[in-house]
Amino acid sequence: MIIVYHNPRCRKSRETLDLVQQSGETFEIIEYLKTPLDTSGLKALLNKLKMEPAALVRTGEALWKEKYRGKDLTDGQILAAMEAHPILMERPVVVKGDRAILGRPPEKVLELL
Repeated sequence: MIIVYHNPRCRKSRETLDLVQQSGETFEIIEYLKTPLDTSGLKALLNKLKMEPAALVRTGEALWKEKYRGKDLTDGQILAAMEAHPILMERPVVVKGDRAILGRPPEKVLELL
């Protein structure tokens, strides 16, 4: 089963979802803004992505710039920020088994399919 952490308002996320749909594999869509991940879910996702928390942050978001940019944050603080403000999580993320990939560019998802 493939899981797609998706934001329907994001063009890259929609393009990635299209590639997953075309694969013919079974998948589930999680709109992470409506169903945000808690800290343990974010940690599990980061483990599958093989990324540090800072690498999953949308640093261009106005909220990040206003509240967090330029601060020396611990991984725990970054995770707490993403849990409190799911919009800060980079998207889309596609999970298959114990692997995950950030769909930027969308074609990267083909590595999992």
